[in-house]
Amino acid sequence: MINKSALFVLLLSSNILFAQRDLTMVEATSGQYTSFAPKALSQPKWKSENAFSFVSVNRDSLLIKSKDTKWKNTSALTAKELTSKLNKAFKNIVFDIKRIPYDLTWKDEHTIEFSTYDKQDSFKYKITFDLKEDKVINHFKYNTLASEEIISRNDNYLAWLKENNIVITSNKGQDIVVTNDKNIAVINGSGSTHRNEFGIDQGMWWSPKQDQLLYYRKDESTVSDYPLVQWNQRVAENKNIKYPMAGMANERVSLVIYDVLTKEKVQLDTGIEDQFLTMVTWDPSGNYVYVGVLNRQQNHLKLNQYNAATGAFEKTLFEEKATTYVEPSQGLVFTPNKNNFLHFSEKEGYRQMYLYNTDGKLEQNLGFENVIVEKFLGFDKEGKNAFYMGVTNTGLDRQLFKVNLKKGKTEQITTESGTHNLVLNNEKTLFVDQFSNLDTPNKVSVESTENNKTIELFEAKDPYQGVIDMPKLELVTLTAADNKTKLNGRILYPTNFDATKKYPVMVYVYGGPHAQLIKNNWLGGANLFFHYMAQNGYIVFTVDSRGSFNRGRDFEQVIHRQLGQAEMADQLKGVDYLKSLNFVDQDKIGVYGWSFGGFMTTTLSIHHPETFKVGVAGGPVMDWKLYEIMYGERYMDMPQENEEGYAKTSLLNKADKLDNKLLIIHGAQDPVVVQQHSMDFIEACIKANKQVDYFLYPSHQHNVRGKDRVHLNTKIANYFFDYLAKPSK
Repeated sequence: MINKSALFVLLLSSNILFAQRDLTMVEATSGQYTSFAPKALSQPKWKSENAFSFVSVNRDSLLIKSKDTKWKNTSALTAKELTSKLNKAFKNIVFDIKRIPYDLTWKDEHTIEFSTYDKQDSFKYKITFDLKEDKVINHFKYNTLASEEIISRNDNYLAWLKENNIVITSNKGQDIVVTNDKNIAVINGSGSTHRNEFGIDQGMWWSPKQDQLLYYRKDESTVSDYPLVQWNQRVAENKNIKYPMAGMANERVSLVIYDVLTKEKVQLDTGIEDQFLTMVTWDPSGNYVYVGVLNRQQNHLKLNQYNAATGAFEKTLFEEKATTYVEPSQGLVFTPNKNNFLHFSEKEGYRQMYLYNTDGKLEQNLGFENVIVEKFLGFDKEGKNAFYMGVTNTGLDRQLFKVNLKKGKTEQITTESGTHNLVLNNEKTLFVDQFSNLDTPNKVSVESTENNKTIELFEAKDPYQGVIDMPKLELVTLTAADNKTKLNGRILYPTNFDATKKYPVMVYVYGGPHAQLIKNNWLGGANLFFHYMAQNGYIVFTVDSRGSFNRGRDFEQVIHRQLGQAEMADQLKGVDYLKSLNFVDQDKIGVYGWSFGGFMTTTLSIHHPETFKVGVAGGPVMDWKLYEIMYGERYMDMPQENEEGYAKTSLLNKADKLDNKLLIIHGAQDPVVVQQHSMDFIEACIKANKQVDYFLYPSHQHNVRGKDRVHLNTKIANYFFDYLAKPSK
C-alpha cells in the first residue's frame, strides 16, 4: 500500500514527465536565442583590471562585478539614470534611453563611451561620460543615417559615411565634407570594399598622428549593373546593384589619405592593376602605410610599404605565392615596441602568427602544432606575450593560448574541452570565460592567466529540462573519401528512439569554405529546427566535409577549381555511415542546405537521386560563372582559365539528370546568390521536361529572417513530411 507522501511524489514526478513536450515551430525558429537561451553574461566589458561590467537581462541596467566585492553584483548605472544625466547635461536636447547602449565601452574605470539618439531621432550622438564627475567630457552630434563611424585617437574627430561619401564631424560641432562624389558608382570609406572578402571589415583608418584619415575609394563604374525588381510598388520598380561576376570587369580600388588640417589628399601609388587591396595598416609612427596587394588570380600577395606624406611606394617587405590561392585574413598588428608586427598566414598549413620587423625579416614563427588562430586578443602589459583564441581538437574546440614573442614558446591557458568564449582585461591577467560543450549549457567564471586560479560565478541550468523533450545528440568521426582524413559528424536521434525501428533521415549540408557546422558547444552547432525534425521522427545528420572551415589549408583547398566534387564524395561517405545503421530507412533519405549548401543539395540531388529522394535547396549557386569575382574566382579561377571545372560543377547543363523531388527556395532581393541562378535552372528543367518545385520570398535577400522564417521552416518541414515521410507522432 502506498502512503500519501509517496503518492504525492509519484504524481508530481508523472506530472513533470507529462509536462515535457515538443517544440513549436516558433520555438524551433527563434527559441534558441530567446526563451531557451541559457543564462549568460550579456555584453561583458572590463572597466579596470579587477572589475567588469555587464548588462541586466532586460538591458535596463549596467551591473558591475569586481574582485573587491568578491565578484558580487553591484549597480553602476540604469538606463533611466543615464537618461536623467544626459538631459541634465544637454539643456536643449531630450533623451529617452530605454536600454543600455549595445556599443557601451569603458575608456577608463570611471568613463564610458556610447552611441545614442535624441528622443525625436533627429540626430545621432557619440558621447563620452565621466561617471565619477557626472558630466559629459566629449561628444559628437551628427546625421542619424550615418554609418561606419570611427573616432580619431585623440577623440577630436569622428568620420562617418553619408551614403557613398565621407563626412568628418569635430567635437566642436563642425562638419567637414571629405568626399563629394556625385557618381553613385564611386563609394568612399566603405567596409564592404571587395565584398568584405580578404578579412576586410572596415574602410577608414585614423592615423596615429590623429588628423589624417586613410580610406578606400572604390570605383564600380565598369562593373555590370544587376537588376533587383522591387515588388512592393503599384507598378514594380527596378533597383540596380553592382555585381562583379566571375571573369567579368572588376571594381577598381585605391587608397587615399585626407589631412583634416590642410584639407589635402594623397593617393597611395598602389597601381591601377586589376587587384585587391587588403591588410591595410598604419605604421605606429604615422609616416607609412602597409598594404597587402593581391593579384586578380589571388595566388600572389605582396606586403608593400607606402609613404604617407607622398603616397609613393617604398618597398615590398615580403611576398607569398601559391599554386592554389593565398587568402589574407586581417591587417597587421604592431607589437607594443612598435618595431615589429604580427602577420597572419596559413602558408605552412594552418592560420598562425609570424613576427616580422619593418624590413620584412621574419623574426619568429609563433605557430603552435596544428592550432588555428581564430582571433587575436592582444598583448600583455610588458608586451612580451601575445594572446589568441585557437581552434583545436580537429576544429571542435576553442581554447585560449599565450605565446612569448621572443622565444616563440606557447602555453595553452584554458584546457577543458569545449568552447571558451572569453574577454580579457587590458593587462591580460584576468578573463571572464563563458564556457559550453555538449553537456554544459554555459559555465561562467573569472580566471587568471598567471596561476590558473578560477572563480566560478554560476553555471546555467539546462533550459529545456522538464519543459522540452529534447532528442539525443551525438558527435561522430568518419573517414573522408580519400580514406585518410578524419571528418566530424553530428547525428540527432528521434525522440523516444527505438533501435529496432526504421527512421527517415534529413541530411543537412553546407560543405563549403568559411563555414563550420559542427562544434563542441551547447547543442553541438545544431539549431532547434533540427531538433524539431527529430521530434517528428527524423534522424538529422550532418558532416563537415573537406572544403569546410577551421581544419587547415590542405583540408580546405582540396576543392580548388572543382567546387562540389570532394564535398560530394565526403557527403556520400556520410551516407555510407547512415546505411550501416540498422535503424536508418535507406529508402527515405533527404537533403537540405542553403547557399553553398543549396548548391550541394542540388548537386547531390542531380548526381545521386537514387540516394536522396527529397531535396530542399535554399539560395543555391547553380553555375559558378554567375557568382561574384572575389569568392568565386578564389576557388574556381576565372571561367576563361578553367572551362572544364566550370562545366563540371555547373548544374544548368545537368538538369536532365534530375530524378527526385526538389524544392528550390530563393529570395527575390538576393544580392549574394542572385535569383538568376535558380531561374536559369528552372528554365533548364523545363527544357529537359523535368519537374521541379519553386518558392520565392519577394522581399527577402540571401536568407529569410525575422518572423517570416517561421513560414520558411514550416515549408521545409512540410516538404519532407509530404514527399519523404509523415511525422511519426
